[in-house]
Amino acid sequence: MDFTSPETWLYIASGFLVGMLVGLTGVGGGSLMTPILILLFHVQPIAAVGTDLLYASITKTAGSFVHGFNKTIDWRIVVRLATGSVPAAVAALLTLHLLGIDAKATNAVITKILGGALYFTSAALLFRPILLNYYGRTVGTLSEATTRRYTILTGVVLGALVAISSVGAGALGVTALILLYPKLPISRIVGSDIAHAVPLTLVAGMGHWLLGSVNFSLLGTLLIGSVPGIFIGSHLAPRIPELALRLLLAATPAL
Repeated sequence: MDFTSPETWLYIASGFLVGMLVGLTGVGGGSLMTPILILLFHVQPIAAVGTDLLYASITKTAGSFVHGFNKTIDWRIVVRLATGSVPAAVAALLTLHLLGIDAKATNAVITKILGGALYFTSAALLFRPILLNYYGRTVGTLSEATTRRYTILTGVVLGALVAISSVGAGALGVTALILLYPKLPISRIVGSDIAHAVPLTLVAGMGHWLLGSVNFSLLGTLLIGSVPGIFIGSHLAPRIPELALRLLLAATPAL
């Protein structure tokens, strides 16, 4: 780690910015950091995904401590999501391993899935008000049992998507939780989503570590910025007015 290199400080600044946004909104871990690593720093897609997953796990662990202290985590939601996401992530990683494709082909597959995930994530965030309005008119209030089933199913989708592309745990997860738990304050939605991402990204990141797709030097540099960033963002989240937090949440994809 060369602190005299401008690139090192760009890594640290990127980690700090993404960490703060994740702490505030729950969004940005994969949908911002993975594209930054690939497009700005020219990291190979498979290494960007693997590194970002462990980065997200460690960063969001720090954020979870702050959100837990502030009582902005609904552990019932965390358990429901993890019930679906962790097995799905393991299954997705096993599928990648059993396919036995070479690094070049793996990069090509991940790039395509990552591109689709980013488009889908951006659309979900961009059209969130329309989705909420349509959902409220057509679906209405769900029963507790139905909400639980849909939350677990959401976890399954997130687990498979995150394990392959590192995208979705925050952006898609927050959108789904707003739809499923419309009466829950945004700060608790964000806190619950961050806490759920810890076991999911840890399992997926460990899988990529075993596959040899984690750059630990890059990981350490990013964490120097992201851990302070998510501490600050998580501390501010419950203290920011609900409307301001919703506006920030809606604006994050434009970054």
